[in-house]
Amino acid sequence: MTDRMLDPALIARFDGEMEQIYWRAKNEIHYNATRFLQMFSEHGGLDTAHRLLEGDSISYGFTELYLAGRLDLTVEALVQRPEFAMLFSTEELAKARSRTGGR
Repeated sequence: MTDRMLDPALIARFDGEMEQIYWRAKNEIHYNATRFLQMFSEHGGLDTAHRLLEGDSISYGFTELYLAGRLDLTVEALVQRPEFAMLFSTEELAKARSRTGGR
């Protein structure tokens, strides 16, 4: 993430997309990501994404989505979208790419 001030509208849009991946996973593949929802409720979408990209281990939810063949519903896929790249550090983006196989 850069030191410059981030656009509140972009953050709100990202937060909305984070909520949407929860609902899509629940509705499309019947995966109820309760821990993700708890983190989202407590910290908001952007902070939740930063937390999930910390460290070297992947989340349980990522594993479940991988096994379901739905990497498109992962936080890692969302943060790679060009419109959201400025919200994340180079290291976070590289980690997201590595986890999703560059998808």
